[in-house]
Amino acid sequence: MSTRPVLRRTKIVATLGPATDKPGELERLIKAGVDVVRINMSHGEAQDHIDRAAKVREIANKVDRQVGILVDLQGPKIRIARFREGVVELMEGAKFALDSEWDPNEGDEHIVGLTYKELPNDVEPGDELLLDDGRLVLRVDSVEGTRVNTTVIVGGQLSNNKGINLRGGGLSASAITEKDKEDIKTAAVIGADYLALSFPRSAEDVEECRRLALEAGLNAGIVSKIERAEAVADDYTLDSIILASDAVMIARGDLGVEIGDAQLPAIQKKIIKRARQLNRVSITATQMMESMINNPIPTRAEVFDVANAVMDGTDAVMLSGETATGKFPALVVESMGRICKEAEKARITRESTHRIDESFAAIDETIAMATMYAANHFPGVRAIAALTESGNTALLMSRISSGIPIYAMTPHLETRRKVTLYRGVYPSTFEYGDEDDAALQNRVLETLKGYGVVASGDLVIMTRGAARGVLGGTNRMEIVKVP
Repeated sequence: MSTRPVLRRTKIVATLGPATDKPGELERLIKAGVDVVRINMSHGEAQDHIDRAAKVREIANKVDRQVGILVDLQGPKIRIARFREGVVELMEGAKFALDSEWDPNEGDEHIVGLTYKELPNDVEPGDELLLDDGRLVLRVDSVEGTRVNTTVIVGGQLSNNKGINLRGGGLSASAITEKDKEDIKTAAVIGADYLALSFPRSAEDVEECRRLALEAGLNAGIVSKIERAEAVADDYTLDSIILASDAVMIARGDLGVEIGDAQLPAIQKKIIKRARQLNRVSITATQMMESMINNPIPTRAEVFDVANAVMDGTDAVMLSGETATGKFPALVVESMGRICKEAEKARITRESTHRIDESFAAIDETIAMATMYAANHFPGVRAIAALTESGNTALLMSRISSGIPIYAMTPHLETRRKVTLYRGVYPSTFEYGDEDDAALQNRVLETLKGYGVVASGDLVIMTRGAARGVLGGTNRMEIVKVP
């Protein structure tokens, strides 16, 4: 009996930074199993990002792996300015003012400047402002021109440039800033596979981001970061953002501050479920393995957090500071990979009633659903080979939970990089010739045998279009036996 490799289905996104710039670290990270790297535009210069991306492409090519690149836009900087001494201690009950006209370097324990000039127009008495990820809470007493007067409800140390959130959401800052527009041009130079939009409030924000990307010559998948209370305020808004996007990221930092931490778990499960139902990809992010910035092993709570996201059906789990600035970038990826693989053994991650009671809208979707139903119910099927142009058939298949690997077999490099984010889908370089059906089948099976995932006597489900090279043309499904 052959021993087949057990593939991890959940994808790992890792953020690049100073820690991954160290000699040999990026290669170790990629060999450890990173599927997509994240380039965070909140830090560093454009050329730094271009150089890092080029290095990723070079190493991925060298070790014969496809690694996607996600460029994460900074979005609006809703922050306080700086303090004269760098830090102040705010006492509970004290009066504290935020003033958009105050000298940005002259803050003290009574007043501080603002980088976000619209704050006085966005708040009213009784509102609560949350600073530094909710560690400090200020209640708005009054607004006088450019100044917001507050009382400290929860005090503590406050240092330079900390973020501001409004409890319940409602800040009017545009999702796309002038800096973001320049960064989209940098993403085009990089040839990013995905572009993440920070703080979208509506589908219109997502559509504007896509338009700006296309104008810059970038045809990337758009990832909407769900981090504003408005985005999850009602089902219509959430669904419209998901449908306008290619993927959604559950950015639990800002979202948790705006809606309250206690609401986060239910919202996370809901977003993952809705993304899957609407045929979109989901990424779970923020503090997943935070303790591993400094420690070589995760906490039990972090193990549960990653495993729960996997069992809920997330496509990808994301690392931020753990790989960007942490001590053990490759080790974190290995640890996360092990947790994902164990969680994927649970029965819940292999069963699905996805769309079982629904009608389908297109031929390729019908083929994809029929393929997964057959794969999950016909013993002996070991792999699915989706001959694809855009990767869409493989995406549709991956919405159904299964333990069977889906190979997106395509001649297109952009498609192979895009599917690096799809759960349970593996990119495979496959050129289509003019050969007959039997020769094509044989070549597909030989390719899968080369990966070690199938052996003689196994069954493989193949999907393809009768007319090769046509987008959305998948109209054939066949079950073939490995000779």
